[in-house]
Amino acid sequence: MRPILMKGHERPLTFLKYNRDGDLLFSCAKDHTPTVWYADNGDRLGTYRGHNGAVWSCDVSRHSTRLITGSADQTAKLWDVKTGKELFTFRFDAPARSVDLAIGDHLAVITTDSFMGNMPTAQVKRIAEDLQDQTEESALVISGITGRINRAVWGPGNRTIITAGEDATIRIWDSETGKLLKESDKEVGHQKAISSLSKSLDWSHFLTGSLDKSAKLWDARTLTLIKTYVTERPVNAVDISPTLDHVVIGGGQDAMNVTMTDRRAGKFEAKFFHKILEEEIGGVKGHFGPINALAFNPDGRSFSSGGEDGYVRLHHFDPEYFNIKM
Repeated sequence: MRPILMKGHERPLTFLKYNRDGDLLFSCAKDHTPTVWYADNGDRLGTYRGHNGAVWSCDVSRHSTRLITGSADQTAKLWDVKTGKELFTFRFDAPARSVDLAIGDHLAVITTDSFMGNMPTAQVKRIAEDLQDQTEESALVISGITGRINRAVWGPGNRTIITAGEDATIRIWDSETGKLLKESDKEVGHQKAISSLSKSLDWSHFLTGSLDKSAKLWDARTLTLIKTYVTERPVNAVDISPTLDHVVIGGGQDAMNVTMTDRRAGKFEAKFFHKILEEEIGGVKGHFGPINALAFNPDGRSFSSGGEDGYVRLHHFDPEYFNIKM
């Protein structure tokens, strides 16, 4: 499995997202410029210029027409995927971190960090078909969470919003009223900050990664803990295979501590676990720093990883991968 190395970012990667068709890969980094690549050969297609802060996450509409990005420059932006043109800017009074489009692409949930006395929020914005009708108004603002919300995503059928972050608690909210419906159990839940959250293809369950060196699989409706995967290092990124019973987990030390350790390439690997049996299947080494982003291609035949080292590594699986027997 020879990786394709994609160098287009000057700074550490923060997020990776494939479009629904799996032919495009979008990458976000701390260098202000989200980038789009061909997902099969790793060629760079173009960039989206306009942010002036780190870009923390992105999402792409079902038909790959629009991209939404969240940035430390206190904005979330809508872009035309094909032309790279900036279509609209949502301004906030704090850095925008997580962005996630609802089914149908008419709603987005965007989180803002705590900043200058502002508490963190998760805000729902309506996304207009026609840009003439686009406004900055929030349809809903969820607040009252202490600690940064690292990820907020839509639950099954857009009926709920799921948040997770620094306080190690996962919460499910009613997306109409903003009422808190469920909270993860302190006993079985994560013990340290949750860094990442990824939904299954059918949205029925989701995977969280935490600095407590574990990843956990949850039921998206009941918030029942289904599985736990234990690793040796803090988890920064997770994803669920769309086709096989596999999950991929990546991480490494906190970015601040990286310079203190040796830079052996073997240190930072994406580890694959069997989703049901919770056993490690194997790992893919290569990054010279912690892995900050992971994504499976929707066809399940390849995956990509983004590192603190500024590289995106694209891996097409060998035939043997599809015949692994446990």
